[in-house]
Amino acid sequence: MRRTQPVEHLVSAGGVLLRAGENRGEVVLCGRSQPQIWSLPKGTPERGETRAQTAVREVGEETGLEVKLGCFIGCIEYWFVRPTDGVRCHKSVLFYLMSATGGDTSRHDYEFDEVRWFPVTEALTTLTYKNEAKIVEKG
Repeated sequence: MRRTQPVEHLVSAGGVLLRAGENRGEVVLCGRSQPQIWSLPKGTPERGETRAQTAVREVGEETGLEVKLGCFIGCIEYWFVRPTDGVRCHKSVLFYLMSATGGDTSRHDYEFDEVRWFPVTEALTTLTYKNEAKIVEKG
């Protein structure tokens, strides 16, 4: 008889933060140097938050920018095994289109080493996760 591993279903929310620029504009990416990763800002809901509220809070914290929420643009899903306890996790991340209303990327939080604006065409090839690139293309 085969034993079933526990599965935890997780949900996060984030944003595609766009501004006008040449061609298709610019998008904010968040980067880490070890391991080297470039990704969209996103995070986990706090108690009582809606997904949209989570997206606004997390994007603001991770980028240092004040943001305005736009429309929902899509969801990505992936699986991973949590290293601390071996639990298989199925994660869904909901993304919203956003625009910056103030702030400064130099005020980003500790989770990332660098946060900066990229031309959309460059961001599509810079993003570490191709499913996030597909979300940017929808924006």
